[in-house]
Amino acid sequence: MATRKAGSRLETEIERCRSESQWERIPELVKQLSAKLIANDDMAELLLGESKLEQYLKEQPLRQGASPRGPRPQLTEVRKHLTATLDRGNLKSEFLQESNLVMAKLNYVEGDYREALNTYTRVGLDDLPLMAVPPYRLRMIAEAYATKGLCLEKLPISSSTSNLHVDREQDVITCYEKAGDIALLYLQEIERVILTNIQNRSPKPGPAPHDQELGFFLETGLQRAHVLYFKNGNLTRGVGRFRELLRAVETRTTQNLRMTIARQLAEILLRGMCEQSYWNPLEDPPCQSPLDDPLRKGANTKTYTLSRKARVYSGENIFCPQENTEEALLLLLISESMANRDAVLSRIPEHRSDRLISLQSASVVYDLLTIALGRRGQYEMLSECLERAMKFAFEEFHLWYQFALSLMAAGKSARAVKVLRECIRLKPDDATIPLLAAKLCMGSLHWLEEAEKFAKTVVDAGEKTSEFKAKGYLALGLAYSLQATDASLRGMQEVLQRKALLAFQRAHSLSPTDHQAAFYLALQLAISRQIPEALGYVRQALQLQGDDVNSLHLLALLLSAQKHYHDALNIIDMALSEYPENFILLFSKVKLESLCRGPDEALLTCKHMLQIWKSCYNLTNPSDSGRGSSLLDRTIADRRQLNTITLPDFSDPETVSDSSSSSSLSRTESPLHLFVSSHLHSHPKPDTFVWPPAAQSFSDPGPRQEHSLCNSPDVYFHGFPSLFSVSSVHATSVAASRVEQALSEVASSLQSSAPKQGPLHPWMTLAQIWLHAAEVYIGIGKPAEATACTQEAANLFPMSHNVLYMRGQVAELRGNLEEALRWYEEALSISPTHVKSMQRLALILHQLGRYSLAEKILRDAVQVNSTAHEVWNGLGEVLQAQGNDAAATECFLTALELEASSPAVPFTIIPRVL
Repeated sequence: MATRKAGSRLETEIERCRSESQWERIPELVKQLSAKLIANDDMAELLLGESKLEQYLKEQPLRQGASPRGPRPQLTEVRKHLTATLDRGNLKSEFLQESNLVMAKLNYVEGDYREALNTYTRVGLDDLPLMAVPPYRLRMIAEAYATKGLCLEKLPISSSTSNLHVDREQDVITCYEKAGDIALLYLQEIERVILTNIQNRSPKPGPAPHDQELGFFLETGLQRAHVLYFKNGNLTRGVGRFRELLRAVETRTTQNLRMTIARQLAEILLRGMCEQSYWNPLEDPPCQSPLDDPLRKGANTKTYTLSRKARVYSGENIFCPQENTEEALLLLLISESMANRDAVLSRIPEHRSDRLISLQSASVVYDLLTIALGRRGQYEMLSECLERAMKFAFEEFHLWYQFALSLMAAGKSARAVKVLRECIRLKPDDATIPLLAAKLCMGSLHWLEEAEKFAKTVVDAGEKTSEFKAKGYLALGLAYSLQATDASLRGMQEVLQRKALLAFQRAHSLSPTDHQAAFYLALQLAISRQIPEALGYVRQALQLQGDDVNSLHLLALLLSAQKHYHDALNIIDMALSEYPENFILLFSKVKLESLCRGPDEALLTCKHMLQIWKSCYNLTNPSDSGRGSSLLDRTIADRRQLNTITLPDFSDPETVSDSSSSSSLSRTESPLHLFVSSHLHSHPKPDTFVWPPAAQSFSDPGPRQEHSLCNSPDVYFHGFPSLFSVSSVHATSVAASRVEQALSEVASSLQSSAPKQGPLHPWMTLAQIWLHAAEVYIGIGKPAEATACTQEAANLFPMSHNVLYMRGQVAELRGNLEEALRWYEEALSISPTHVKSMQRLALILHQLGRYSLAEKILRDAVQVNSTAHEVWNGLGEVLQAQGNDAAATECFLTALELEASSPAVPFTIIPRVL
């Protein structure tokens, strides 16, 4: 009895070791078994043969695609053990089947593929039971199917008939699919057994659980089927096979395999499948799919069934993706979680290989995440994912650079510059990185000194980055040019402008075929009022790049500086035919039309801009009450009587209170709501605003520089720019725009107006359109209409210095100098360098007889912008009134000289970005 119990325990232990692949313990257990039990010699031969074969494969693992090894001396003993067992035939039938399976495996290792297939035929592989068998038997059957598939792949087909090829391919794939299904079943079963043993173990500690290894044959069975499907052009079944493997309940052994499969499936979904060819993972695949090779034959469903299947995840609350990007993103986020969990962070030399493998695996996942999230414009989420990757990123340039790019795309420019500094440290010879940092610094951040340092890094790099030296000088010139615009002293402006000019000349000489170098050289010459020279270089730029919008715009402004307004307007119209949604061109067009075609055409363009704005930005105007029809529509429809139309004074409170009850034009609804209703209220209000993929983060108020509609950070970041003065692009206006934004939000909250949706720059664009319309109305002496338009801009940004300036213009038109004085002072309290406000304030002070203060303000304005001819003229008038005729004459002459080269709108309205 004691011997029988001992034998039972030994058999149980041997079965456990075989299931858990602890082959090094088998010889010692076989000795104990032979000593305690009689008539176990055949079983011992089987166990010894199997253990020696497995240990040999562990020491000399097989590789996919390796050539046959042939007989090996180490395998001679294995064959002797197995032959002895099979020749005597004393074992039970199930153990004889096991002996045959091991022998077939040995034949494959030695390269005798046909004999291995004959062995599987004799043993009846397809008839072997899967129910009520120990886990190791499941492993043996799974390996047998994988080995059979490998043998079929190795053996040539005797006939060249295409049908035989198709049948052979299907047989091979079926073998691998069965091997993979049974392998999953085995791994789930062995993990269940191990966990049960741990739970039932006595308080006395036992040996640690043995980590399972897939081995060559199980891994081949799990990974080979989908490879063949893709190779044969059957992407539908390949994707289906991936999903089958991923739906199986996970085990510790399959975690790395699961991450690999999830990553591969995500890559296929992103690169090889469109939304039209996608199908739900829980549905049957389509019979015909555009994914598959049209010449392929066969169904997209399985051709076999197993008596026992691996467990799969199921339940009511399981999430199921509905489109390909959603499924790809889900798979990649799972892969990222697993990569972070299993990351090897140790820096000791022994772990270097594991660390590199872990890093490579994680990098692939993050690259695919970049593709998936970038397609949807989810840069905020991408930057958060890549921030988690920083745990891998010590001295790894690729992840740092990806992180910097994602921060840029998410609008987090300040943080992106800091990350780019680390990229420069990791890769100092790459000139594109400091150029990218300089681009950010010159954009919404307006860190011009930092941009200058980055540009000098490229210029001073030497021969290693010689091909980027021209770009370095271009960036340096832009930094100097923008600093010159910011400089408050005239002497410093001239010094910086000379530096900018020299840098642009150097860039143009190094790269004469670069249209940007010629363009920026022309722009800098134009800012310095060297109009003929600027015309020559802008024509060179257009010869190199004939459709460049900024070059066309500069050419138009240069022509307007020479007073060729009709030619300039023709250039603007030609540019708008290529770029119909470019608001900067449209703003210039309004000014030129006012000069040479009259206010009617300018108002038509304002109406056109409102229509474009409405179509591009599906936003709800927070100040729109939806009453009445369009003021612009009425005035434009009656063009001949435009100057004679009389509209009510918008400042009259009775106009608003009586608007709903009066039917006459003079007492109907206010011009504000007449104007708003047609252009902003013809479509239903959206409940929410979803910005396009290149969305801007609220955390960084800077604009999206690459947006086609607003490609100038100068235009949208610095308040409402350069419509009325170049001072709006000064460094002080960067602060001013932030101050006026904060004050506008406070004022809006006090007025209980609805909050603005989405990023700021669409609303800034809308406000500029209203202010342009107001300026046109002021030009034709229409204070009521100008007030209506100004009020619309004020509803959006009540504390903008441009809005306050326009209020002052309207007050001047009404003859109310004291009110105008107050508005100009308020504008200057927001933006102390707003030249137009300074000039108009000084003009009023002059009219009031306060000559000394007027002179002080005008001299300050000259320091800010020495090319403003209106300021020089006003200074001459003030000096003349004070009796200083000689100085006044010099001012008048300077004003005449500057006016002769003054464009319709300032040259600085053109964006200066790298």
